[in-house]
Amino acid sequence: MNNTIKIAVAAAALGMASQAFAQITFYEGEGLRGRAYSANTQVRDLSRNGFNDRASSVVVDRGQWEVCEDANFRGQCMVLRRGSYESLRGMGLNDRISSVRPVKMRDRYENEAPPPVAQPSYEWRRRPSERVIDVPIRDVRAVVGSPEQRCWVERQQVNEPSRPNAGGVIAGALIGGILGHQVGGGTGRDVATAGGAIAGAAIGNNVANQNNISTRDVRRCENVGNQKPEYWEVTYDYRGVQHRVQMSTPPGNTIGVNAKTGEPRM
Repeated sequence: MNNTIKIAVAAAALGMASQAFAQITFYEGEGLRGRAYSANTQVRDLSRNGFNDRASSVVVDRGQWEVCEDANFRGQCMVLRRGSYESLRGMGLNDRISSVRPVKMRDRYENEAPPPVAQPSYEWRRRPSERVIDVPIRDVRAVVGSPEQRCWVERQQVNEPSRPNAGGVIAGALIGGILGHQVGGGTGRDVATAGGAIAGAAIGNNVANQNNISTRDVRRCENVGNQKPEYWEVTYDYRGVQHRVQMSTPPGNTIGVNAKTGEPRM
């Protein structure tokens, strides 16, 4: 066997091996919830497996996969990389996948889906063929976040500090002096003139400062209570053991758990 044939055989074997280790899991509900179905090889028609047009979220555990809206890989198809796709709605494939197959690892596909939101998370995912039962929830506590500060800017009139106004002082002194000069006679007239000048100067300065008002932007803040819960802390009992779990959405009256371990399954 020449080197060219050996290289071709090795490349084909490597490609088959990488696809053999590939795995993808579909979930009926968004957020990796509900009944699950896994595949590690191509499936031309998911109706034979009872999962045709049922997938709403996907986890690609290994490899890269092409999912198509029609059987035999027809219709709209998209390539999914490794990671968690918690909703297929944005891709236009919610409840529309009918066939799936592993594809070769490449840097980029023309029909590649947007990057997944996260790497696969196995903590509360329901596994294929896993027996899940519903148990009553004993206690629910909504945990509300810390108060938030709300700030805004408003325009406001402000009085500037009074300062001596030469024009107002001179004008007021002249008018006050003239008026005081008209009062009394002799020494009394001189006193009245001086007093009128002083009073007029003060009044003139005050009048000049009456229009010393400006507007400016003032920043104001207040604490606003956060009424939206950040998460719900759920407590339930299973086989005499108390369990607690944090949920991002309000729970119902029961929670799905693994029948053997009692671990939550969302």
